[in-house]
Amino acid sequence: MRILVTIILLATFFSCEKHTAPPAEKITKEIISTPNAPAAIGPYSQAIRVGNRLYLAGQIALDPTSGEMVEGIEAQTRRVLDNIKAVLDAAGFTLNDVVQTQVFIADMNNYGIFNGIYAEYFPSNPPARAVVEVSRLPKDALVEVMMVAVRTGD
Repeated sequence: MRILVTIILLATFFSCEKHTAPPAEKITKEIISTPNAPAAIGPYSQAIRVGNRLYLAGQIALDPTSGEMVEGIEAQTRRVLDNIKAVLDAAGFTLNDVVQTQVFIADMNNYGIFNGIYAEYFPSNPPARAVVEVSRLPKDALVEVMMVAVRTGD
């Protein structure tokens, strides 16, 4: 009887297919750069794409052609968001793909102005967002915005 049980166990063991996990998909990161947005002013990239996700560096209100800062909270907000749109476009994304934004503002008294202009760029289904007042931004900008976008294939 023991021999029969042993034979059945061995037959079962050797007849079972060996299941192995598929090889892990190699994830690559792609540097995104466009002349339609300001060049990085430090050791960072305008954006990094990893699969269907895009991580955008913070943008300030530098004019991509002149490299000069535009003046005033309204102009800076529009320039920042236009710079971001240019980086998104270079990566094949749109504002509709943005899922999260982080906003750094030098004076919270400008929040209402910023918010009104921001709403023009995200009129419906806006991304999750945080806004914080900071003591100082690069080049004494009034606002800096960074984002994460995900292309879902919808």
